[in-house]
Amino acid sequence: MADPDESDSTSSFQGEAHTVVQAGAVHGDVHLHHRHKWPTPRQLPAPPGGFVNREAHISALGLALRTDRTEAGAVSVITGPPGVGKTALALRWAHSVRDRFPDGDLYVDMHGYGPASPLEPEQVLDGFLRAFGVEPSLIPITLDERAALYRSMLGGKRMLIVIDNSMSARQIRHLLPGSDGCLTLVTSRSSMPSLVAREGAVRMPLDVLSAEDALELLAEVMGDGRAETDLDGAARVVEHCGRLPLALRVVAERAAARPHLTMSDLAAELAAEQQRLDALSSEEDELVDVRAVFSWSYRSLDARQRQVFRFLGLHRGAEMSTAPIAALTRIPVAELRRHLADLCDAHLVQQIATDRFRLHDLLRVYAVERCRREEAERTRTDAIRRMMGWYLHAADRAREAILPYSNAVPLVPAEAESIPDFPRAGEAMAWFGAERLNLLSLLDQAMDRGQYDVAWKLPVVTDGLFELGSYWLEWRQIHQDGLQAAETIGDELGVAANLVCLGDAHWRAGQRDEARIAYERCAAAAHRIGHRWIEAFAQRGLGHLALEDGEAAAARPRFETALELFRADGARRGEGMALRSLAETAHAQGRLDEALESARRAVAIFEAIDDAWSTAWGRLELGRLSGEAGLLDEAEPPLRQCVETFRDFNDMRNTATGLHRLGVVLDLAGRGGEARECWEEAFEILEPLDDPAVEDLRRRLAE
Repeated sequence: MADPDESDSTSSFQGEAHTVVQAGAVHGDVHLHHRHKWPTPRQLPAPPGGFVNREAHISALGLALRTDRTEAGAVSVITGPPGVGKTALALRWAHSVRDRFPDGDLYVDMHGYGPASPLEPEQVLDGFLRAFGVEPSLIPITLDERAALYRSMLGGKRMLIVIDNSMSARQIRHLLPGSDGCLTLVTSRSSMPSLVAREGAVRMPLDVLSAEDALELLAEVMGDGRAETDLDGAARVVEHCGRLPLALRVVAERAAARPHLTMSDLAAELAAEQQRLDALSSEEDELVDVRAVFSWSYRSLDARQRQVFRFLGLHRGAEMSTAPIAALTRIPVAELRRHLADLCDAHLVQQIATDRFRLHDLLRVYAVERCRREEAERTRTDAIRRMMGWYLHAADRAREAILPYSNAVPLVPAEAESIPDFPRAGEAMAWFGAERLNLLSLLDQAMDRGQYDVAWKLPVVTDGLFELGSYWLEWRQIHQDGLQAAETIGDELGVAANLVCLGDAHWRAGQRDEARIAYERCAAAAHRIGHRWIEAFAQRGLGHLALEDGEAAAARPRFETALELFRADGARRGEGMALRSLAETAHAQGRLDEALESARRAVAIFEAIDDAWSTAWGRLELGRLSGEAGLLDEAEPPLRQCVETFRDFNDMRNTATGLHRLGVVLDLAGRGGEARECWEEAFEILEPLDDPAVEDLRRRLAE
C-alpha cells in the first residue's frame, strides 16, 4: 500500500495506499545550518496558583544559574512523594527564570505514574523536534538518530527543558541536551541515583510542607480568616491533610463552601472519616495520607457529581475531553459541564483548556478505588465499552474527513449524541493531534480488558492518521497490537486489514523482509475472505518491493493483478494508484511512451474523484515523465499544480521535490532564471535537514 519515492532522493519512502505520504529518513551524523530560522518553542504550562514558600528550594534551584555548571548543561532533579508539589515548584521556578533562556523552553509530562502508558523517549524526542519546526516526515526513526538530531538542534542555544513526572533515568537520558547553556529540570518520585551518578544531576528532595507553610496555604485558599481565628483547629486540619498541598487545597475549597464550619469542627469530621477508613490503609498504600480528605470531600458531593468523579477513573488518558466523559457516564453534555465545573471548584478535577480536564495521579487512584467499590464489574465494562465506541466512531469520522477513500471497516455500536463531525480535514487532524495519546492508551486498555474487536478496528481506522502525522513507531506498534487482537478472536478481516498496514509500516522503517512477509500473509488472508481491496494493496506492496530490487519484470504482474482487483471492486482511487505504479514500472523498463500513458490515466482518475492529495502525486510523476520525454509544455503545468497542493498540505519536503523537478523542466526549456528560483527555494527547504537531494541542487545552482 506504500509508494516508493520517485524523487531524486536516495533515502525516502512515499506513503501508504490510503494516504500516499512521502517521508525521508535522516541517517548518521546530522549537520544543521543556522541560517535557517527555526521557531522558538515556548511550552511551559501556566504556573499554579496558591503557591507558598519553598524559599529554600527556590534558592537551591537558583544556584544552577549562578554557577558555571550551566555552561556544561546542568541537570536538577526534584524528588518526593505524590501530592507534595513537585510540579508546582518546578513550574513556578521555571517561569521565574524563563527570560534567562532566550532560545525557548520545552516541557513534557512523562506520565510516569498514571494509568496512561509512560511516554517513551522516542515519542518525546518526536514532539520536541516538531516544536523546533522539523518537518515530521523527516524525523528519524531510531532513538539514537532522534537524540542526535535533538542535540544538534540545541547546539549553541540557551534553553530550559522541564521533564515532569518521570519514572526512571532510562526514560529521560536521551532527552538531556548535553550542550552549553541549557538547563534541565526533572521531577520524579524516584531518587534517580543513576542520573546523579552518571550525569552529575543535582538531587533536591521535596518533603511535605512545614506546619507553618501548610497553615499559610490553608488560610490563603480559604481566604475568610477562619484558619487564623482557630489556629489549634487549623493545625489539626493540616495534620489530617498530611501537610500535602494537594490535600490542603481540596479541604480548603470544600470548607470554603461551608462558611459556618469552624476549623475545630472540620478537624473532628476529618478525624471521624479517618477512623472510618482505617481498615483500608496499609503500609504500601499511596492514599494513606489523603484518603480521609478525599473521602470527606467526595461524600459531600451530590449523587450525580460522585458518579462523574468515579467514572473519570475509567479513562486512562492523561487528560480527557467532555464528549467521551459523556459517553462514559451517559450524562448529556450540557448537564455534564455543570458537574465538571463543580468538581473543578472542589479541586478534585483540574480544567486545562475549554472542555478538557485532568486528574492528579492521587485523585485518579481514589476515583478508581471508589468506582471499583461502588460500581459492579458489568457496569464498569459497559461504561468503558461506550467510551471505546465513542473514540472508534470519532476516529472513523476523522478518517473519512481526511482520507475518504481509505479502508472502512464495520464499527462497534456507539451512542451518536456527542460524536464530533469534521467539516474540514484540518479540523480532523487537529482532533487527532489532541487525542493521539488517548487513542494509544485506549488501545492498551482494549487489549488489557479483552475488548479485541475494538483493539483491531481502532488501528485500522486511525492508520492513515498516524502515517499522515509521521508517527512512525506508533504506527507500526498499533498494527502489531491490532494483528494480535484479530488473531486472538480469529477475525480474518482484522488480520488482513492490520497486516497490509503493518507491511507499509515495516517498509517505511526499512524492514523489507518483514514487509514482504506481512504483504504475503495479507494477500493470502484477503483472498480467503474475498476482500479484493486489501488483497490489491498487498499485491501492490509486493510489486514495489520487487521494483525497488530492480526487478521490474517481477513487479509488473503484481501491479497488473492489483489493477484487476481494484477494477473488480470498483475502487477508483486504487485503480489510479495501480496505474501510477505501472507507469513507474514501464519507465524502469525504458518504455517511456507506455509510462506516460499510464501516468495520464492515473491523474485523470484522481481528478475525477476529486482526490487532491493523490492528484498531486500523480502530477509529480506525470511532470517528470513528460520532461524526460521532451514534452516541456506538458510537464510544467502538472508540476506547478502539485507544488501548490503540497504547499496547501504544509508538506514542505514534497513541495521541495516538486520545485526541484520543475526547475529541471524550466532549465531544459531555456528559462534558467526561473529554474534557479525553484532550485534556490527547494535548497532552502531541504538543506537544513541534509536531504539527499541537496547535493544535486547544490551542483545545479553552482552551474
